[in-house]
Amino acid sequence: MPRANLKRLFANDKLKAGHALFEFSTPGIGQILGGTGIDFVFVDMEHSGFGISELKQLVTSLRAGNLPALVRPPSKNYHHIARALDAGADGLLLPMVASADEAREIVQHANYPPRGHRGIALGIAHDGYRAVSPDVALRSANRRIGIATLIETVEGVRNVDEIAAVDGVDCIWLGHFDLSASLGIPGDFDHPEFLRAERRIRQAAHKHGKALGFLVVSAEQGIDRFRKGYDVICYQMDTLLYPQTLASGIEQIRKGCKTGRPKQKS
Repeated sequence: MPRANLKRLFANDKLKAGHALFEFSTPGIGQILGGTGIDFVFVDMEHSGFGISELKQLVTSLRAGNLPALVRPPSKNYHHIARALDAGADGLLLPMVASADEAREIVQHANYPPRGHRGIALGIAHDGYRAVSPDVALRSANRRIGIATLIETVEGVRNVDEIAAVDGVDCIWLGHFDLSASLGIPGDFDHPEFLRAERRIRQAAHKHGKALGFLVVSAEQGIDRFRKGYDVICYQMDTLLYPQTLASGIEQIRKGCKTGRPKQKS
């Protein structure tokens, strides 16, 4: 089966819709999500309990559902980047990117020579445990792996134009909660300071022809973000969507049953 190409996915100008996993890593999750119409799955390793073993299992499951894994490693550290890629990540969402130098270093970490300095280990998880031609494998990985940078600090906003200009960065992603906290207005996404920062991020992504990403918690918010220029829309996370949907259904059942049970004919 051909490997997913997140770099190519980010480059097209159509809507790219995904879903975030912070908790669910059951063997069937890839095939379950594969029938939903999403284009990618965001797998979090920064705030979740997922380790490399869980990531390898998730990647295998997602491949069964024909879905690429966009992985957020715990940090921008080389070993976190390299291990996520060796486990089979199809792309990376890097946290707290604050400068063009950091972005260039990330691109170097994520790419094989001659483009970067990613260490080479072939025939392991990212290759499906198959013997591969080194030359073909290295060129293929460098063409496929998508790189997204999270802009979620005041410094990142200040330098976002230079970050977006870095060759090899495919997507600029607004980390709204951390950015609002960095601005001193945690959770206030309507504050003028936040709106100014958001506008600057959007302008930088569009100026340099990069995809623009956001995690939304409702369909209405996703539509609104798309109309504002975001084309990578990650809809909901498992830890919110499952309990919300369950609670809504249970509430409807309880509400509908308040009238009592009709009398049964004898």
